Amino acid sequence: MKSGLRLLSIPALALALMAGVPPVPAQAQLRVEVSGVGSNQIPIAIAGFSNEDLSPQQISQIIRDDLARSGYFRLIDAGTVLSETAPVNFEEWKRKGAEALVVGSVQKLADGRFDVRYKLFDTSKAAMLSGFALPTLPTSTRVSAHKIADDVYEKLIGVRGAFATRIAYVTKSGGEYRLVVSDADGYNEVAALRSREPIISPAWTLDGSKVAYVSFEMKKPVVWVQNLLTGERRVVANFKGSNSAPAWSPDGSRLAIALSRDGLTQIYLINADGSGLQKLTSSNAIDTEPQFSADGQYVYFLSDRSGGPQIYRVSVHGGEAKRVTFNGSYNITPRISPDGKTLAYISRREGKFQLYALDLASGQETRLSDTTKDESPSFSPNGRYIMYATETGRQATLAVVSVDGKVRQKLSVQAADIREPTWGPYLK
Repeated sequence: MKSGLRLLSIPALALALMAGVPPVPAQAQLRVEVSGVGSNQIPIAIAGFSNEDLSPQQISQIIRDDLARSGYFRLIDAGTVLSETAPVNFEEWKRKGAEALVVGSVQKLADGRFDVRYKLFDTSKAAMLSGFALPTLPTSTRVSAHKIADDVYEKLIGVRGAFATRIAYVTKSGGEYRLVVSDADGYNEVAALRSREPIISPAWTLDGSKVAYVSFEMKKPVVWVQNLLTGERRVVANFKGSNSAPAWSPDGSRLAIALSRDGLTQIYLINADGSGLQKLTSSNAIDTEPQFSADGQYVYFLSDRSGGPQIYRVSVHGGEAKRVTFNGSYNITPRISPDGKTLAYISRREGKFQLYALDLASGQETRLSDTTKDESPSFSPNGRYIMYATETGRQATLAVVSVDGKVRQKLSVQAADIREPTWGPYLK
């Protein structure tokens, strides 16, 4: 292993990612600021959970923080503790202005786990909308709270929330680069890799077990795959020239990558173990930044074959590539929503690099950012939010915007630049 590279110890990393806690208890290093709200915010009260002082984490507060951060809920002060078994005075909650009510309890089990129970009520209909119990390890109480928030979001908004998910990003502080994995709210941060050489283009497998990325530790861009549970990492692509832009197929069996081994950069497919290299595009242009379609049957990519950078699509079996973007003269970094209906990308117009979304069926395009140096978009697993890198002042930060453009978040790390975000899968 190169002297300029450091991995977190394998036992610590595996324990942290499986249990949902950092190796050393710490506050969230990722600071989240919310601006803007979704249309028709739902007024909701989250009562304190009965006996939640027994839990390492305050379940009800984590749920409140999640729902407030989403931008689609207006929190009503509950001012009380209420178990899911207690009778509910619906008229009282309606007078307080709450259209929905969350209640619950925490019980410590004989084996050391916690039994976290919750119920969601519609106060106007005096009816229960959802509820369940989660046997929870002491190290996973935050995850259980996120799962409850996901369920509340789903029952009231119509799609599953994205709170019980992970994100990965790269920070630079001084001369050190860190590939960081954390919960979506910035807690449980783990540095999966530290290096004095740049780390770029992290990409998750859909099962959350591995991350592919490009490291310059060999003094050139090389594609690596790292198992996040064991810490084991291996080179997948180290061919002549540049090896870059890894993107996983939906089933995690192979990667689309960009290689310059034969001169101009082109798109290739390669098995996850580095075998079975297959050239996908052959053009007289630069083809790069591949991204699999949601069904795995196509690869979207960036090419300058039309005279300027635009986004194209080609079958995984090869053949003619078809142009996808036509608005603007400079469109890069394609990313596909989980349902395959929306293409996100960065477009340069009037000197500004900004985030756009394209409805692939209708061709309708929407600008989603008001910043000017955007890059690296990534959809949340539920398709409702897009995370991207940008700059605030002179600091590199991350931002999140809802696909309707109404809710915005700024994510920053103190005294460090933060870039290359990728939104990972749901926590188990």
